Amino acid sequence: MRALDPALQAELDGGATTLCACWRVTRADGVVFGFTNHDRVLTFDGTMFDPDGGADGAAVSAAADLAIDNSEIVGAFASTRVTAADLGAGRFDDARVEMWRVDWRDPARRVLLSVATIGETTREDGGFRAELRGAAHQLSRQAGRVYQRSCDAVVGDARCGVNLDAPAYKGEGAVVATVDEHGFDVSGLSAFATDWFVHGILTWTSGANAGLKAHVKAHGAKADGLARIGLWLPAGGAIAVGDDFTVTAGCRRDADTCAAKFANLVNFRGFHLMPGNDVAVSYPVRADNNDGGKR
Repeated sequence: MRALDPALQAELDGGATTLCACWRVTRADGVVFGFTNHDRVLTFDGTMFDPDGGADGAAVSAAADLAIDNSEIVGAFASTRVTAADLGAGRFDDARVEMWRVDWRDPARRVLLSVATIGETTREDGGFRAELRGAAHQLSRQAGRVYQRSCDAVVGDARCGVNLDAPAYKGEGAVVATVDEHGFDVSGLSAFATDWFVHGILTWTSGANAGLKAHVKAHGAKADGLARIGLWLPAGGAIAVGDDFTVTAGCRRDADTCAAKFANLVNFRGFHLMPGNDVAVSYPVRADNNDGGKR
C-alpha cells in the first residue's frame, strides 16, 4: 500500500481537492523536463513543471506484475521544451518518467504514482504521443546468449575486441553536399572501399546534430574522390554543408566478415558451423557413407 503524507491524506478526505498531475522526464543525457496539466508553473525537488509544454496524460493503471497499463503522455511541441527534432533524433528514447499527483496550492503535498520509461514515440497533428513502459518491460529484453549463426557481440565492444579507433576502421570527414534527409556526399573517406562503413556508427562532431550518433545504411565511393553516405533514419537536425563527423567500420556479424575484414575470427561470438534445417530433417541414404562418423 502506498503511504501518503498526512496533509495530502487530509486533503483527499476533505472531498473537494486541488490536485493536478505532474510528469518529470529525465533523458539519458541528464537533461530534465517537467510538465503539468495545471494552468501555472509548479516547482518542487528543483524541477520546474511547465504548463506551456501542453502535456496531458492518460489514466494510469498499475498492476501487481509491475506493468503500467493504458499509460501515455500526449503533448504539443514547444520551441524550448519537447521538439520534433529531439524526438526524431532519439534523445527521449528510454527516458525516465516520474508521474506525480500534486496539490497545486502546496506542492509539498504530493505523492509519486509511478515510474516508467518512454517507449515508442509518434508525431501527429503537430504534437507528440509517448508510450510509457513499466518495470516489467525490462523482463522482455534478451538476456544471455542465443544459439545462432550470427555474432551477438557489438563490433568494438569488450567481447569483440576490435579497436575501432585504429586508422583502418575509423574515418573523419565533412559534408560537401546534401542529397536528402538521409543521404549526403562527404570528403575525407577516399581511402576506404565501398561499403566499408555500412552498419557502422556515424557521430556528428559539429553542426545541428553535434553529439548525436546515426547508423549507416549505405556507403559508396564516388569517382571524384568523394563518398556518399546514407543513414537508416533522418539525422534529427538539418544536415548542412561543412558539418564534420567521424564514422567507424560496420560489421555484418557473420563469420566471413569477421575473418576477412577484421581478422578477428578467434573472437567471433556466433555459431557459424551449426547445422541447418537440412541436417535436422535429413535421413540415411543407401548410397551415402553411413559409417557412423562425423558429418
